[in-house]
Amino acid sequence: MNQFNPTPNHYSIDAYAPSEIARRVETAGLAKVELAVMPTLALAVLAGAFIAFGAMYFTLVMTGHGLGFGPSRALGGVAFSLGLILVLVAGAELFTGNNLIVMAWADKKTTTAKLLRNWVLVYIGNFIGSAATAVIVVWSGVLGAGDGAVGATAMKIAEAKVALPFAEAFFRGILCNALVCLAVWLCFATHTVSGKILAIIFPISAFVALGFEHSVANMYLIPVGYLAGADGVTIVGFIGNLVPVTLGNIVGGSAFVAFVYWIIYLRNK
Repeated sequence: MNQFNPTPNHYSIDAYAPSEIARRVETAGLAKVELAVMPTLALAVLAGAFIAFGAMYFTLVMTGHGLGFGPSRALGGVAFSLGLILVLVAGAELFTGNNLIVMAWADKKTTTAKLLRNWVLVYIGNFIGSAATAVIVVWSGVLGAGDGAVGATAMKIAEAKVALPFAEAFFRGILCNALVCLAVWLCFATHTVSGKILAIIFPISAFVALGFEHSVANMYLIPVGYLAGADGVTIVGFIGNLVPVTLGNIVGGSAFVAFVYWIIYLRNK
């Protein structure tokens, strides 16, 4: 029996080979672009909320840690990994991860219109889920935890993000989504939930610890800081962050991961 198609009596724990991962990613991408509008939007809203949960956890961990810069960032990154774990294990549609659909597009198995339709719907849904979660968090009073320390951390994070120059935000977006898409790629190599979780933690904690920029996470982190009363955080500043970060995320995930792996494993097949 082929190890990639185990029966109940023969289950392989070996990781899928990279060439097989490429085929699995492409197949998953084709299913995503054919999904109807309402399920796509609903799953995208869930993904926005899931990433917001990870961002919430990160904000809490970064509050009053006393661990020093490097260790605190690493621990915060592990906490943030909750978001992608929920997306990939519970099931949801995340814009940054869906940049991998470019593999199916490059193979001419889907159209540019279908690719962009998926990205637009998912991006909108992610924004709704993330921003709505930010509002609910403010209403919940969670930002008052630690005598307001959690809220102060949320404001500090938002202020730092809107202060980033366009170029820095763009390149941080590239680096971020290269790691996010690699985390998704690694999940396609696994057979188990525990394997997926382990595949997610290191790439995601790395991008968070290094200060890279994730568009969907920022859809929560900047609005929650704004609602908490952060200085200098405006709607214009929010858009000024989202535009370069989103463009960078597209380049990092679509070009640096999806297109490169398509060239290596699928172009001549």
